[in-house]
Parts: sequence; structure tokens; C-alpha cells
Amino acid sequence: MRPLSQPLATLIMLAFASTAAFAQPRSHAPTDYPNRPIRFIVPFAPGGGADTVARIVAPKLAEVLGQQLVIDNRAGAGGNVAAETVARAAPDGYTLLQSTVGHAISMSLYENLPYDLGRDFSAVTGLASIPFLLAVHPSVTANSVRELVMLAKSRPQPLNYASSGGGSASHLAMERFKSAAQFGAQHIPYKGSGPSTADLVAGQVQLMFTTISTAQGFIKAGRLRALGVASLKRLASAPEIPTIDESGVKGFEASTWIGVHVPAKTPQPVISALHAHLARILRQPETVERLTSQVWDVIGNTPQEFNTFVRAEIIKWADAVKQSGARAE
Repeated sequence: MRPLSQPLATLIMLAFASTAAFAQPRSHAPTDYPNRPIRFIVPFAPGGGADTVARIVAPKLAEVLGQQLVIDNRAGAGGNVAAETVARAAPDGYTLLQSTVGHAISMSLYENLPYDLGRDFSAVTGLASIPFLLAVHPSVTANSVRELVMLAKSRPQPLNYASSGGGSASHLAMERFKSAAQFGAQHIPYKGSGPSTADLVAGQVQLMFTTISTAQGFIKAGRLRALGVASLKRLASAPEIPTIDESGVKGFEASTWIGVHVPAKTPQPVISALHAHLARILRQPETVERLTSQVWDVIGNTPQEFNTFVRAEIIKWADAVKQSGARAE
């Protein structure tokens, strides 16, 4: 693991500043763009939440562009296989990356990352985000965030918490929460959210940061208890769940997000066209309804706004990596 030194933070900032190069393209977009199919590289296997978002957006983008948009699932290495594929692709607008919070985390989690999110990519837009949810097994004698923190501090043996893997967003979100609330808990890493959720429901572990879309069925069935959502406002789909912020851990928020990046040096007119189409798609009532039904918050920000957001995410999660001592698996 690379510690987040001041020079590293400075380099991160400079890398992003330099890649505002999407505002100063080195070439012009062809007037017939696009004239062949476009690949949308998704860093997860089919069927998950991120893949679902891609399959909601991709057909609509294909329709307005008048070309086939091929979803290419390239799972592996926490999203790094997909990112490296796109970083090495021609900067012509025919290869898109579905970027995620995992790519921001990888910037500090991996010592020899084969790409740089600032240097090798240009931002197009954020697609959607979903905040983490703090869930516990019903055997845990806590009905609120405050009670959980008090319980954890009073126990001679630490509570066990699950994550979808060492260095994952769910792992680092819990480490940030532990630090903010000043309590201890033992990390039990799993290979994916499926196995970790299964063991939480079975009571093999006591708590976990998950998402409402993953946990809501178990919550309704009484097999999990939701204590707080890691956003600064309550979820419209579950307004009865308080935020962790209002529960006493002020300012705490953690979410998983999805966006679109293209290779660096992609012509600005191509980026502008992709952004304009995606922004319109994300405002369509049908798109909004389909995403919100999966408990995703729609984003659709500008390339500059998304670039600024990702830059802040890299620094935020680098701090969490440093605090946790996480290393790439």
C-alpha cells in the first residue's frame, strides 16, 4: 500500500489538472461520428447493480447515436481490468468505461496500478449513485446507530463486520465509520457482496455496510435491521431509516457511484456529444423511474463537475486506505 503523503496528494491534483485536457483536445471529432459500433466496458459480471444501470442507459444511447452500443463485461481486479482496457484504447469515442468508486479507491490501494484515473481518462458524466446502508443482524441488541456504537464500546470482544473484500468500498466505508464514531470492530472480508450478505443474514457476522437494494428484502422479512443510511438526506424509498449524520456521526456519508469516462485525448466534440445525449437520457421520466426503482439516485452532471467529484473521491478514499492499512488482494 502506498501511504498518502503530501507529494502523492499533490501529484493526484496535478494529474487531474493536466487532464482538464478534455477541454483542450488535440484533434477534432469526425463529422460522421459515430459511424461504427461503440463498446461500453463494464467492470463487473452481468447481473449486478452496475451492470443493470449500463443496460438501462446503453440502449437509449445507441438509439440516439444511431449505432450499436455493445456492453462488454470485463470483470477482474476490482475493476482494473476494464479500466486498463479503456486506457489503452484509441481516444476516438468508440470505447467507453463505466467508471466506479472502485477505480477511485484503486488509485491508492494498488502500488503498481497500470493506469491513472486522472492522466489516462477524461470524464463524461456521472450516471447514478447509491448510499451505503448500515445493517445489522437481528441478534444485535441495538436499534440505532448510537446504541450500536455504545454496544461496540462496551463489549469485551469486538463485533464482526463483513465486507465484499479487503479494500472494497464497503470495507473502507466501515473503517471510516469506525474512526468517526470511535469504536472497534473486527473485519471479516468476503469475495463479493453475495457471500457477505448471506453470512450477515445467517448471523455469522453482526454488521455490514450494504445497499438498500441488496438488503431491502431481508429488512422487510425481519432478517436484517437497518440502522442508518450513509447519506446526508434520507432515502425517498425508505424515509423511515435515519441518516448516520442525524444519528450523531456528523457529516458522515459514503456511497457507491457509477459514471462514464473515455480515454484521455478523446476530442472535446465527442465528449460534448456523449455528455449531451447521456444528460438528456438521464432526465427522461422512463430512465429516472427505472433507476429509482432500483434505488439509484440519478446524477447527469457536467464533465467538469464529474471530474472535480472524482478527484475529491480519490483523496477521500486514499485517506481511508491509509487508516485501514488495506492492501490489494
